[in-house]
Amino acid sequence: MKVRPEIEPNISTEEKIKEAARKVFTRKGYAATRTRDIAEESGYNLALINYYFRSKEKLFDIIMLEHLQTFVHSIIGIVNDTATTLQQKLEVLISHYIDMLIKNPDLPLFILTEVNADPVKLIGKIGVNDLDHKELFISKQWKELVKAKKIPPLNPAHIMMNVIGMTIFPFVGSPLIRDRMKLSMEEFNTLMLERKKLIPIWIQAIILCPIPNNSNPKKTGEHNTTRNKVPIFSGGSGFLSK
Repeated sequence: MKVRPEIEPNISTEEKIKEAARKVFTRKGYAATRTRDIAEESGYNLALINYYFRSKEKLFDIIMLEHLQTFVHSIIGIVNDTATTLQQKLEVLISHYIDMLIKNPDLPLFILTEVNADPVKLIGKIGVNDLDHKELFISKQWKELVKAKKIPPLNPAHIMMNVIGMTIFPFVGSPLIRDRMKLSMEEFNTLMLERKKLIPIWIQAIILCPIPNNSNPKKTGEHNTTRNKVPIFSGGSGFLSK
């Protein structure tokens, strides 16, 4: 390994080490990465890397948190865009999730670990403590569609949980899925790219699926089947195109 000469600590050096670590973590994954691999990629020696970041774990946490901060704030920009329809927001959101996770396949496991350890602390680190989801523009669009009786009075949390589950869980289960289905990483990523088109269709089906008519709880077998049947992802003509 060609080692760069020792220099005084500075932001440029720290960023170069982090950039090298991003490449190695993405290429090899967290578990298979050694600090020595990062040293070889960056051109700096182990002592300097340990001086800045103390351990591979610390460096990984810093990088993943930066990715998460960037990702969350970009998502806020998507759902608050007043120029796009609800349909367009969902499509862009799904595409954005998948692109981000293909580039950072270890991110979901990092999030799960942090959420289990201290979810409040994680929210603070991301910088969204004061975010009120009810004030997001996408929430207002949803309410308008419900008021206009173009969609059922579902809690939009159901839709968001399905979007998150459909996009993130395959990456969490990637090692098992690839092993059982005999897929290379390239083949797995191709499947994930296909889901950019499939997930919006599945979300459409969920919204159009009849739900119990809550106006008369005693009639448990009765379903609300009177709502608009126009496809919501039909080139902008659906009832989410508002």
